[in-house]
This record gives sequence, C-alpha cells and structure tokens, in this order.
Amino acid sequence: MSLKVRINEDMKAALRGGQKLRLGTIRMLMAAIKQREVDDRREMADTDVLQIVEKLIKQRREAASQYASAGRADLEAKEAEEAGILAAYLPAQLGEAEIRSLIEDTLASTGATSARDMGRVMNALRPRVQGRADMSLVSNLVKARLAG
Repeated sequence: MSLKVRINEDMKAALRGGQKLRLGTIRMLMAAIKQREVDDRREMADTDVLQIVEKLIKQRREAASQYASAGRADLEAKEAEEAGILAAYLPAQLGEAEIRSLIEDTLASTGATSARDMGRVMNALRPRVQGRADMSLVSNLVKARLAG
C-alpha cells in the first residue's frame, strides 16, 4: 500500500473516531502533498511524500521550541503531538551506529577524503538515509568524519 493511501485511510479513521488533532494534522499533510503535486504538475511518489513529512516534522519541532522559549507550554505540546503523529509515517529510524556504517561505505565508494567532498558524500548518502535519519545529524557526522 502506498504512503498516500495509508495517509488517506488514517484520515478516514481519525474522522470516524472523532480525533480532532490527528484529523487536522493529517489534513495539513494531505494539503501539503496536494499543493506540491499542483506546483510540480505530477503525482507524488512515496519518496516525495517522505520529504514532505520530514519538512512538516521539522517545522513542528521548530515551532515547539519557539513556543517553549516564549513560555507557551500548551502550544508547545500541541506542536510536539503533531510531530509525533507525522513521525508515524516515516520508516524505522536508523541508529547512530548504522548511520556511521553507511557513512563509511559512502566515503569508501566516493573516495572522499576532505571537507571539500562533503557535497558529493551527502548526495550519495541522501537516498540511502532519506526518511530514516535526521539529515542534520547525518550532515554533522559526515562533517566530523571528514574533518578528523
């Protein structure tokens, strides 16, 4: 079953179950997917949907941290809960050891040796970790490995 179909089924279940926050979050995700399809004039594949989900999760986390610094615990909790709902659509996350192993494999296959090769390494690594790891963590690990 494709990711879009799964999201649609979850939306129906949330509607039937009266889960307002979950329903609103899924509707927001569906709207983002449809907007991207209209902008790009093509049907979104699962990898494209994963990118949208990751982007929305990142936005929710950033908003939650801003609400936390402003002392708005109620809004912070809402944003964190929305991020949790969206995270259910991501595949199982890789552990740091698995990420480091993929980085080593990619460094060996690309022949990267210095920080100047960072872009090439990230481009080769991105399809292998997309949706399964926080890209900022991956970037920091690659940067540390190339620097040291």
